[in-house]
Amino acid sequence: VELSKVLIDKFWNMSTNDTNVNLTTRGEEEKDSLTFQAGLAVTLSLITFATTLSNAFVIATIYQSRKLHTPANFLIASLALTDLLVSVLVMPISALYTVSQTWTLGQVMCDIWLSSDITCCTASILHLCIIALDRYWAITDAVEYTKKRTSARAAGMIATAWVIAISISLPPFFWRQVKAEEVTTCNVNTDHIFYTIYSTFGAFYIPTLLLIALYGRIYVEARKRILKQSYNNKPGKRLTSAHLITNSPGTNSVASTVSLNYGTNEISSCEANSSPANVNYVKVTVSDALLEKKRISAARERKATKTLGIILGAYIICWLPFFIYTLVVSVCASCFYPELFDIFTWLGYLNSLINPIIYTMSNEDFKKAFHKLIRFRYCRS
Repeated sequence: VELSKVLIDKFWNMSTNDTNVNLTTRGEEEKDSLTFQAGLAVTLSLITFATTLSNAFVIATIYQSRKLHTPANFLIASLALTDLLVSVLVMPISALYTVSQTWTLGQVMCDIWLSSDITCCTASILHLCIIALDRYWAITDAVEYTKKRTSARAAGMIATAWVIAISISLPPFFWRQVKAEEVTTCNVNTDHIFYTIYSTFGAFYIPTLLLIALYGRIYVEARKRILKQSYNNKPGKRLTSAHLITNSPGTNSVASTVSLNYGTNEISSCEANSSPANVNYVKVTVSDALLEKKRISAARERKATKTLGIILGAYIICWLPFFIYTLVVSVCASCFYPELFDIFTWLGYLNSLINPIIYTMSNEDFKKAFHKLIRFRYCRS
């Protein structure tokens, strides 16, 4: 009997210890989970806030500076407005859903959020296309396009981008099913493979091919201009002007200027006729101001070419993983992992933060207007 009591006590102690260990482990796991969720919430909130702030500043800068009121900058302002809508309508709800991993806002809110997500993100991508198209026409057909490059044309391009974006986001509404039970997940239905192909190609793959083709042509044209400027700036090919002064007895000085194609430094020469009273002076001067202007133009072309490469690279890095994964999930349901999908989704959202930084920081006029706006706000405060 005593032996039985001893065995029972030992078994009870072992069970109690195991229970305490399990409770302690579970408590630590919950604590780690809460810490991770808090850190994730702070990170996503900062990204959302930075996206909102940067795009709002771009819009305010263009609005305040009349120098920036050009059709090309209207396209950039529209892109900033689209990315601002992403940060206001899409990213806050996405952050809540990503952190909690459970949808708690109901079916109607889910439909509105998904539609806003597809529409705004697609419109943002298409804005990159119309900006590239505008830049392409401006470089390859500069003289004619200058006449056509109006605010009305820019508005038409913006409207076209939004119509295409809405046409891609609407189809899911026609086959959505209202569930009687409580909705705990909110994702685009990938069961319709044809819609998945239509939406991914319309929102990403076709625009990406267009961007690569346009930026490729822009790069080639920019390189041609740079090489042409370098050739024109070689020694012995600098533009000069010749100033002829004729002094004759009994007449006033007569001056004539002609353009020459060759020359290097300022040169003075005199040609004496048989009569010492009749002398012709020829003065050749280098047009350094024009050369400097050409050098500045070439430098801008180089910078613009680098900027285009950065824009295209950032766009592809941000959105390519998401759209590849979306196609994979549509044919392989078991390949869907919520955590991986969230990472790719937020990587795509990050493009809305990168866009205003690239477009404005690479433009000197934007920098000056931005600094002026900051000083104005600071002085008023």
